This record gives sequence, structure tokens and C-alpha cells, in this order.
Amino acid sequence: MVRTDLQGKTLICLLAVLCASGSAEADFLSPRQARRSPRGRIACLPSPTMGTRYMDWDDLGRHSYGFTLWEGNGIVYTCRGGHVDVTHLRKVADWTAYLAYHVRETMLKNETRMSYKMWEPSRYHVEIDYPPGWEYLPPESRNAIAREAAIDLATYLAYTASVWHEILTWHGFKGAGIYPEYHSAFSWEDNYSNAMGSYIAALALRDRQREYEEAMTLYLDQKIRSLGGRSRQVARQAGEAVRGLWFTGGFVIVTMVKRHLDIGFDTGSIEPWLVPGMADCSDEAPWLCPVPNLNALDKHGLRVKVEIEPKEWEKGAILRKAYPDPETRHDRIDPTQHIAVIIEGIRAEMIERYGPTADAYEAPDLALRTRALATSADPAASAIGPDDDTAGEGTESAYGR
Repeated sequence: MVRTDLQGKTLICLLAVLCASGSAEADFLSPRQARRSPRGRIACLPSPTMGTRYMDWDDLGRHSYGFTLWEGNGIVYTCRGGHVDVTHLRKVADWTAYLAYHVRETMLKNETRMSYKMWEPSRYHVEIDYPPGWEYLPPESRNAIAREAAIDLATYLAYTASVWHEILTWHGFKGAGIYPEYHSAFSWEDNYSNAMGSYIAALALRDRQREYEEAMTLYLDQKIRSLGGRSRQVARQAGEAVRGLWFTGGFVIVTMVKRHLDIGFDTGSIEPWLVPGMADCSDEAPWLCPVPNLNALDKHGLRVKVEIEPKEWEKGAILRKAYPDPETRHDRIDPTQHIAVIIEGIRAEMIERYGPTADAYEAPDLALRTRALATSADPAASAIGPDDDTAGEGTESAYGR
């Protein structure tokens, strides 16, 4: 739909021409890449359990939208960001790039609706209300606005989908169709890593000098460096230090007794859970990762409505949280209205299962941390080798996590 207003037509034309003049178009995905949705990547838990892959911060490899043997994936520990799941980050980044390409194509065709699926059976519906005078813009001006708006909208869509995935897994969704992923829902690095993926993807898509994959490699390396990335040994030590506090269990079976429910929609950012005293980390303030929202589209004069239509077996329990009154219940979720309500329902269930501090950050005490460091330093006591990629209870599917 297009809002009509003569004064608005003139104003937006002038502004758009100014924005477009003298600027080169940033590279998105190529048409060939964008024909396929992002590939799956096998993620893992941050706890030192079977299937976990800890990484050195300076061994991330080259980012690739397609299959490659040169891309590093796993868990990195950073002084200012805590554990970062690089696999999650890359997946959300690639979905941001994919959606940015298709949102831009939708806008350049003046279409008002688009619909798509992502990791799960759920279907996403997007409705775009264009600003006055949109249809009168010259192609180069419309393309400049569409490019920027597509990045802003895609970051929101990709990150929101990652939150939706955590909601589904909390309710027992089986991504690989074999076992529920409930044990990993909202683990302490999830939302932070996902938000970082959309944040870095936006930087890469706005890079006017580099193609997407090259830019992602550069900005990911820069961000992990700026956060104080550490070795895989430190990442493992940090995971061991929170055993019994953030998670319980041994090598095979693990239970997340702490869940990080901060999704950042209310504050605009997510604060990471840090493990104090790791390696030579100073007491620098944590980096608050920005969280995208639809307000970013205001500067483009766009109004966008997003809805999620659940298709999974778990949809009943989720819709009951979103619509407590059966008389008003619908079959779609509006993220701006319902996700906060759903999260509060999950919080209540979490506290009932794991206790009153299940959603609260608690730093491990010095004695526990010292014991963890001693255990990690003893090769005989370490159950996980630095390159152990074995899949098991603590492993995620390529479809999930």
C-alpha cells in the first residue's frame, strides 16, 4: 500500500535524490547465492560437555555463505562479551543477508507483501506500507532507499526469528525430528550471539568496498578482537567455572539451570553473562550488543507489519501464552505485541522448574573458578580434546539452534 500526499511526494523525492547522489551501491548476496536460503551449521552448547567445540579467537577462518572447509565454528570466550557462539552468529548473519536481498527486491517491485519460511515450519508474513510519493521516485533514488531499508528490516527479521526459535525449542520443538532441543533453549550465549550476528551482517552489507563474505570475515574478526577474544583453553575454563551454577551434569547429560531471557526488545541491547577472572581479562565494562527494531524504518518513511504463523506441534502452548483470553486468540503472532508476553510466560515456567534465580545472572565464586582452572590444566581430567567434534546430547542439529 502507498500513502498519498502531494507535499510528501515532493519532499521524499528531494530527500531521496540527495541520499542517492554520489553514493555507490553496497554489494548484497549475488542472485545465485540468494536463490538458496542459508545453509545449516551444526551448533553446540557453551558448556564443556560432549559435542562442544571451543575455538581460539584468532582462528575463525573465512566466512562463507556456501559450503566450505575453511570456516571455523564453535564457542569463543571474550572478556567483554562472555561466550560467543560463532555458529549462531554466522547463521543469523547469513539470514540477514538473504532477507536483505529479498526485501530489497520486493521494494523495488513496489510489492506490499512478502512471505517466507526459515529454519522451522513457521511462516513469516511481512506487509510494507510505502511513504507518500514512493511510486514517483526515479529508479536510482528508490534503489538507494530500498537498499538501506532492506538492511534495517532484515536485521530485525533475522534476529526476531532467532528469538522465535528459542521460544519453539523451550516448548519442545525437535529441529532434527529426533530429540527435543529444550535443553539448549535460551542458554547463556544464545541471544547475545544471535544479536551480534545481525549487527555484524549489517556492517558487512553496508561495506561499499567488499563483497558480503569478505566483509563478514573482516568485521567478525574485528569484533571478536575488540571484545577481548581468548584461547580455546580459556573458553573451556570459563565453561567449567559455571558448572553447578549455570548448568549441571557431566560429560554426556547436561541441564541448563540458568537461562538468559534478555532479548533486548525493551532496552535496545543485550548484556552478556561474563565469567569474572578469566585469563588476563581486565574489569572492562561488558559490550552491550545492539538489538534491531522496526523503529529504524521510520527514517525511511516506511511502516512495516510482521507476523509469525506457527506451524509446529508446539504452537498451541505458545498461542495460549500470547493470547491468554481464548475469545481473542488468533493463529498468528505479532512480535511487537506478543513476544514479551510469551517470554514472561516462559520466565514463570523456568522459575517453577529451576528456582527463583533461574533467569538471573550470578557470577561463580572464586573457589569454584580456581577448581575449574586446575581441572582444565590437567590433561587427564579434561574429557574434551581441543578439536573434539563428537556429536551427542549436548550437540545441536543443523536445523536447530
